[in-house]
Amino acid sequence: MDSQIKYIHQQLVSKQITCTALVQEKLDLLKENTHNTVNSILDTLALELAAKVDTKIKNGEEIGLLEGIPFGIKDVYMVQGTFTTASSDLLKNYKSAYTATAIQKLLDAGAIPLVKENCDSFGHGSSSENTIFGAVKNALNPELVAGGSSGGSAVNVAKDYTVFSIGGDTGGSIRQPAGYNKIYGLKPTYGRVSRYGIMAYASSTDCVGPLAKSVEDIRIVLNVMSGKDPKDQTSITSKEISENAISTNTVKTVGYFKNFIESDAIDSEVKADFLASIEKIKAKGINVKELDFFKSDILVSTYYTLAMAETASNLSRLDGTNYGNRIEAENLIESYAVTRSENFSEETKRRIVGGNQVLSQGFSDEIYLKGLALKNQISENFNEDFNEVDIILSPVTPSAPPKIGESLKDPHAMYLSDAYTVGFSLGQLPTLTVPQGTVTGLQVTAAKNNEELILKFANFLKDTL
Repeated sequence: MDSQIKYIHQQLVSKQITCTALVQEKLDLLKENTHNTVNSILDTLALELAAKVDTKIKNGEEIGLLEGIPFGIKDVYMVQGTFTTASSDLLKNYKSAYTATAIQKLLDAGAIPLVKENCDSFGHGSSSENTIFGAVKNALNPELVAGGSSGGSAVNVAKDYTVFSIGGDTGGSIRQPAGYNKIYGLKPTYGRVSRYGIMAYASSTDCVGPLAKSVEDIRIVLNVMSGKDPKDQTSITSKEISENAISTNTVKTVGYFKNFIESDAIDSEVKADFLASIEKIKAKGINVKELDFFKSDILVSTYYTLAMAETASNLSRLDGTNYGNRIEAENLIESYAVTRSENFSEETKRRIVGGNQVLSQGFSDEIYLKGLALKNQISENFNEDFNEVDIILSPVTPSAPPKIGESLKDPHAMYLSDAYTVGFSLGQLPTLTVPQGTVTGLQVTAAKNNEELILKFANFLKDTL
């Protein structure tokens, strides 16, 4: 199977390259890049770790598969001693006191962190334009958005600045930028990878996941990060996925949501490409079923109702007292207000205000509790669907990536770009973007804890579409 990780590992072991030279090459590319993917470079740490790998190889010691492999980290993950800014003014000088569990597992496996990557501030956005470091530019066309909120992570992988990157997905923030930049991006089952050490956006749907250029690299990284974590009570145990397990397709029935494809929101090109992909899958002898589902506008409104409520709660701690860039005013209350008003982005403030309204007396019963009820109905609908089909296939987005600046003018349009991703987040299902099938790829979704089946089918699609 294609794998940059395995290829580089063989080069290191056979001494065709040194780890120090590899890391320096990637650092140079990151420093010179004009796509605004970088919030901070971890060059001192990266080169120290690379030297240790070279010493082991020189001494004839065995190295692990991920040892010496350079990777990037979305700038919402704690890495001890590094700036963790969430691309915000409030935290632009904040340094992490500890390391996120998922990142620590990669460090323990010997992977080498190069960069904290640009993203929408606190994960609030679908374009990676809501950032103090400048809009991230699409890897294929710098006039277009990179997608969000993990835009910097996706572009770094697409441009080969990193071998893989770790993003965060709440409502599509790994899958959508992966699709916009023609790479793979996985949102695992909720809880498969510990959330400890990630800045919380919406705690009930936040997921830690990898972006890479191959299915095999997604598998390798996922295996390392997965597992129960005593520091995260929502984390779950999971089985390791072997390379052999995903080499042969066993999917017999694929479903797709008819109303997604018949929606007025979908571009004609995306619709035509998706239906053409369905025909190619049918031609391989796989049964395809049309499924009924909630309308995309209901999914978007349900997701944003709950996500805004959770982000208002999660970000209430950021008032400049314990963290961040405090602005003094005449009294304590004014200091809180000015600190938050001046340091949060317009999109973050929009979500906090919306969330506080949803949670306020007189609205919580009417809006928030209704959102929770709809979320439960969505999960039940998925349970019924997976009694009928093995995999659900869908476009990643209803349209191609917009030009930089367009999303900022129309936040509603930005929210609607998540129409096909948020439902799977509400269902807490594993979902993978594959870079085939439409202009922004396809989403492959399975029942909870069935990442193995997703990766199998992704390999099948790679050879079919």
